[in-house]
Amino acid sequence: MFKYIVKRLLISIVILLGVSIIIYFLVRLMPADYIDNRFASQLQNPNSGINEETILEFKKLYGLDDNSFMGILRGYFSWLGNLVRGDLGNSFIYMKPVGQVIAENMWISFAIALVATVLQFLIAIPLGITSATHQYSVRDYVTTVLTMIGISLPTYFFAYIAIRVFAVELGWLPNSGLIDLSKNYADTFGGQMEKFGDILVHLILPIFVTVILSIGGLMRYTRTNTLEVLSADYIRTARAKGLSEKKVIYKHAFRNTLIPLATLLAGILPSLFGGMMITEQVFSIDGIGNLAYNALRQGDIPFVMGYNMFLAVLTVIGTLLSDIMYSIVDPRVKLQ
Repeated sequence: MFKYIVKRLLISIVILLGVSIIIYFLVRLMPADYIDNRFASQLQNPNSGINEETILEFKKLYGLDDNSFMGILRGYFSWLGNLVRGDLGNSFIYMKPVGQVIAENMWISFAIALVATVLQFLIAIPLGITSATHQYSVRDYVTTVLTMIGISLPTYFFAYIAIRVFAVELGWLPNSGLIDLSKNYADTFGGQMEKFGDILVHLILPIFVTVILSIGGLMRYTRTNTLEVLSADYIRTARAKGLSEKKVIYKHAFRNTLIPLATLLAGILPSLFGGMMITEQVFSIDGIGNLAYNALRQGDIPFVMGYNMFLAVLTVIGTLLSDIMYSIVDPRVKLQ
């Protein structure tokens, strides 16, 4: 096990280097960089005092003046050298160290993703099992159709429908933000609890949208695994011994159905901390996903690099944990 972990970590370093090179070159080769985006309007105004020479000086200041292959390569190694020293650089648009921006804004995204993930598993796995145990029944068809609709709907489309129904038409929930800006919360325990309750109410719609759009894939995955397990020889043997159907399903079939689900850990970890760009955009939530989207649009290279490397490291860790968990839940799998 120890040799396997060390081997995987060494391979992960090579993978992370490759990922960082690809991301850096892609960001640097964008049609417009941070300086172009920032001074686009001033450049068109002859009275702004901004001209091509000024733009070039700013690009030199930010290290964006040379977009040749060697210029980008020098910029990459400069960024890599800072990374080795633990410095992700300063964000161009947020004017703070990248690590600080990520640390300050990832927790609201983490809270939304964590609650949504827990609800997703609590809803999707029972639906998948009941769909498999009642294959080709009305229950199976209804569940399948509803989940397929959830899979097919774009996030922004379903989010706007939810806002229109629950926020605009019914007026039950707020449509954006984290708190009601019209209220002044006192700096007391009661005031802070009221603020916390307001935040929870504002998070209901984003979590609802995330859960509905996520359960379909997990439900189908669980259904397929359950059907495969139910056709195994040991399930037929358990039934032949006279065990109740409930015990056959939940004691024998369900435990083995969970084994392939352990591989989903690889994607859960980065999704918890990475935020949901579209959902946070629609609901105007200043989570890490929303900040990363704005940084990408404006060519904020330090933040884009720091954010994507943060996700890449989480993905590597998630994959490693997934392999270890798989070997634990299924003793037949040996890590070498």
